[in-house]
Amino acid sequence: MGSHMLKNEPLRLFFRLYHMESLKSWSLLHEYIILLMLFTTVSKGSSCDAPSSPECFRRTAEAPDYRCEWSMNNTTESNVKFDLYIDEVRVRNIARTWFEINEKPFKRFKNRSVNIWVEAHIGNSSCASTKTSVVLSHTVKYEAPKHISMSWLKNNLSLSWTASEKHPAAAEIRLRRDANRTDSWKHITTNTTSDTSMYHVLVENLLKDTVYQVKIRHRSTKALNPLWSDWSPVVIVPAELEQKPEVTMNITLSNGTRKVALTWKKMPHAATYSLNDTQSSNGCNCKKRRDYPINTTETTYIIFVLYSAIKIFVNGRNAAGSSPPAILQIPAVPAAELKICDNTLLNIKRKKKTCPEWFELQDEDLWPRSVSDTDIKDYVRYLYFEHKCIDGKPWTLKMCLFYQKEGAPLREPQDFIAFSETHTSNLSWKAIPSADQRGFLTHYSLCSVKVSSQDERKECHNISASVMKYRLGNLTQGTKYNVSLVGVTRVGEGPAATVTINTLPEKPVNVLWRLCLLLLFVILTTMCTCILKRIKDNIFPAVPTPVIPDLIPYQPESQDFLERKEEVDELTLLQLHSEVKSVPEDAEESAVLAGELEEDTDEDEDNERWDSRMLGGSSDECLSPGSTEKALRSSREGEMTDVEQLDNEIAMLIYKKGLVFDVTDGLPVRLI
Repeated sequence: MGSHMLKNEPLRLFFRLYHMESLKSWSLLHEYIILLMLFTTVSKGSSCDAPSSPECFRRTAEAPDYRCEWSMNNTTESNVKFDLYIDEVRVRNIARTWFEINEKPFKRFKNRSVNIWVEAHIGNSSCASTKTSVVLSHTVKYEAPKHISMSWLKNNLSLSWTASEKHPAAAEIRLRRDANRTDSWKHITTNTTSDTSMYHVLVENLLKDTVYQVKIRHRSTKALNPLWSDWSPVVIVPAELEQKPEVTMNITLSNGTRKVALTWKKMPHAATYSLNDTQSSNGCNCKKRRDYPINTTETTYIIFVLYSAIKIFVNGRNAAGSSPPAILQIPAVPAAELKICDNTLLNIKRKKKTCPEWFELQDEDLWPRSVSDTDIKDYVRYLYFEHKCIDGKPWTLKMCLFYQKEGAPLREPQDFIAFSETHTSNLSWKAIPSADQRGFLTHYSLCSVKVSSQDERKECHNISASVMKYRLGNLTQGTKYNVSLVGVTRVGEGPAATVTINTLPEKPVNVLWRLCLLLLFVILTTMCTCILKRIKDNIFPAVPTPVIPDLIPYQPESQDFLERKEEVDELTLLQLHSEVKSVPEDAEESAVLAGELEEDTDEDEDNERWDSRMLGGSSDECLSPGSTEKALRSSREGEMTDVEQLDNEIAMLIYKKGLVFDVTDGLPVRLI
C-alpha cells in the first residue's frame, strides 16, 4: 500500500501543477522536469519489494521457543529493517530474515489461530507481506538433516542421519549419478525407521559400483501442521569397496622387538586407510588406545610389534564404509630352545612398567588365545611373555613355556603306522595334541616283542620328543611283532599306541639273484685275472729255462789238444753167481760200507764234476765215454770167466753219486 502511494505521487503532482498558470511559461516547465527526474531517481533507490509470508514454528513438538522465517528478493540493502506482527503484537527493527521468540510472551496465542505478517522498511519506503493465519503450537519444522552417513548393502543404499525426534519422520530424497550432474534429480519419498538417535532409510535398486549425489529433507509425522525442513547439502556417495587391500609386509627382527614395514596398492574409491592390531587391545603397547585405529592417506606404514603372536588389520575406507580387512598374522618368534618357566612365576611381584602376556596353547592348528594371569588352569600349556616400552617402542624381555601343574598324557600318539621290510620297519606317528599332553613330554618310549614266543624279551628304545619317525632294525625275517609307543612326561607315561608288523620272508627270487650275482662275480674275477696275467706277461716277460743238449762224444780236431786223463775212483763190482747160493753177510756189509764211505768223502768233488759236464764245461772235468767203456770191458774179461751162463746175474757199478753202468749195454744211466 505504501509502495503504491510512492509510485503514483509524482504523477499526481505533475497533473496538479499542469493546470496551474505558472506552468504555462516554458521556464517553469523546464524546472519542473528537472525536479521530476530527481524525484524519480530518489524513488528508484528507495523502492521496496514485499517479503514472503512468514512461517512461525517450533523445531520439535516439545521445543519452548518459536522461530519465524521469511525471505525477500532484494536483500542487498544493509539498511532494510523488518517489523514482525503477530496479531496486535509488533516486534520492531529486525535486521535478519528470521527471528526467534520465547514462548512466554506468546503463551496466550499457543493454541489459537493468529495472523502473522512482516513489514519491510527501506529508507522512506515500506512494504508488507500478506497475512497468514496459523496455530503456533501445531506447526513443527525440523532442521535440515545433519551427520549423514551411508553404506552399501549389495545394490541397496542405506542412509542415516541424526534424528530430530524419537518417532519416525517422513523423508524426501533426491539423487543422481555424480558423473552426470546435468541430469535431473530422482525423487524418492518414504518414511524413516528410527532408533533413539538416528533416522534410517534404505534406497533400493541402485548400482553399488557407481558414485551418486544425494540430498535429503524430512518432516514430522506427528505434528498437525508439519513443514518440510530445508534441504541438506549435497552429499557424494562413493562406490562400495568390495576388495580387501593387497598388503605386503617385511619383518626385521631386532633384539627384543620387530619392525614391520607395510605396503599396499592404492585402492579405487578409497579416501583413507585404517590400521589396527591386537597388541593395542592387550594393554602392552606404547601408544594410547585413543590413537587407534591409525588412519592414513599413504600406502605405506611402519609399525613396531612385540615377540608375541599378533594380528594386523588393514582396510580401505570412504564415506560409504570400509573394505574387507586384510588380516596379517605374525606368529610368535620361534625359539630354538624355548625354556620352561619357573613354577613360581605367578607368585613373582613384577615391576609396574612391565607388561605380562599369557597365551593358551590348546591346539597348535589354531591361533593362540590370550588370557589373563587369573585364568591360568592346571594341565594346560601356556606361552608367557614379558614386555616393556623402551624409547617409545614395545620390547619383549622374556618368553617361556609354563604349566601350573603337570600330569601324565591323556591320549596316545596319533596315526601310529608301520611299513615293514625284511629286517627293518619304518614307523611314523603324529604328536599328542597339546590339550592332551598335560605336561612337558620328555621322550617317547618304543617297545617291540615277537608274537610267536612267550619267552621273548621286550626291547624298548627311548626316542626324542621332537622326533616323529623311527627305523626299527635287527628284525627276524618272516616274523610278527607287536610294537607299542607311549608319550612320557615328568609325571609318568600315557596310553600306548600299538601296531602289529610282519617282516617279509626271504624271496626265492632274491636267492636266485644272489646266485646269479655270485656267478657273475666269479666270471668277472676270472676274466680280470687272465687279463691281468696277460698284461703282466707283456710287461714283464718270463726268464727262459736253459736247455741242456744231448751228450755227443767230443772228437778233438787237433792232436795238439791236450788229452786229460780220466780219473776213476775206486770201483766196486758186485756179482751174483748161480752156483753160489748165498754171499756171506759180513763180506757183503763190508763192501757196501766201503762204497758208502768212499761216496761220502768224494761227494763234493763229484758234484762239481757232474755239474761241469751237464753245463757243457771244459774237458778237464769231463769223463770220456769211450775210456769208461774200455775200462769196464777189460775188468769184465779179467774177473768174469763165464758171463753167458749166469742168466740172473746183475752187474752194477756204482760210480760217484747215482751213476750206474749197465754191464749188458755198457751205457751209463743217471738215477735221480
